[in-house]
Amino acid sequence: MTDPLAGLSTEQGDPRYSRIDRLPTEEVARLMNAADATVPAAVAVAIPEISAAVDAVVARMGAGGRLFYAGAGTSGRLAVLDASECPPTFGTAPELVQGVIAGGEVALTRAVEGAEDDAAAGAAAIAGRQVGALDSVVGISASGRTPFVLGALAEAGRRGALTVALSCNAGTPLSGAALHPIEVLVGPEVVAGSTRLKAGTAQKLVLNMISTIAMVRLGRTHGNSMVEMPVTNSKLAGRAARMVGDITGASPSAVRSALEAAGWRVKVAVLMIEQGLGPGDALALLKRHGDSLEAARRAPGDAREA
Repeated sequence: MTDPLAGLSTEQGDPRYSRIDRLPTEEVARLMNAADATVPAAVAVAIPEISAAVDAVVARMGAGGRLFYAGAGTSGRLAVLDASECPPTFGTAPELVQGVIAGGEVALTRAVEGAEDDAAAGAAAIAGRQVGALDSVVGISASGRTPFVLGALAEAGRRGALTVALSCNAGTPLSGAALHPIEVLVGPEVVAGSTRLKAGTAQKLVLNMISTIAMVRLGRTHGNSMVEMPVTNSKLAGRAARMVGDITGASPSAVRSALEAAGWRVKVAVLMIEQGLGPGDALALLKRHGDSLEAARRAPGDAREA
């Protein structure tokens, strides 16, 4: 029986690493570090495809759509990780960016036998989330041929969703199933076939780009400040105060007073300080300008309550 994975670059052995079990720890660490250093260059080659995919995703999210990542094993765990970081970083609703992993939540911490081979389960996961034409689905698979992910992407396409494929081999079935294929060719792993290594690093870098640039384009940052960040602990309170101080130039006491009155909402506190508004007026001004802090800062303080 022919092994369909045998010819994939991510499955090949590399003779440079064939004796790692007999090498000193520091030498193995240096080999791994050198291998990892090649990943950003591989990602750089795919930046035009990544950029086109991000712009397409943003267009749909701007019209009210959601972003889904679908993967199995390491790819699925990375999908859930990136999605789960959006609410605390950008203040998004948990439903806006979702990670879908083959085998469900239990697969985050343990292998679920056969889950990645179930294309029907991938399709059902997309159907169960009522994915539609405004949504975007990113299928993630190092091999580019994981059945669960192929099933998810096929169902997304049937529903009119934007489809993006992220793989680490060339000319994959997953790429052929997507409107926006992204292939990051990282080559053989230090441990042959262990795609949690270079391939996983490459996938994380690309997912970082997709979610972060999408949120920047959707106005959920001001410059490089994460002004939508929910303040849920003392560390984040300090970060919020620094952001408001940096943007407005106000004194620490004025910043803290504004933040407390604003319910620790950074954008509201900025407008309170700069335009001399109360929290309700500042929030109204922000809403009048589509929640864009930059647009609201340029506007006259015309949202004052009577």
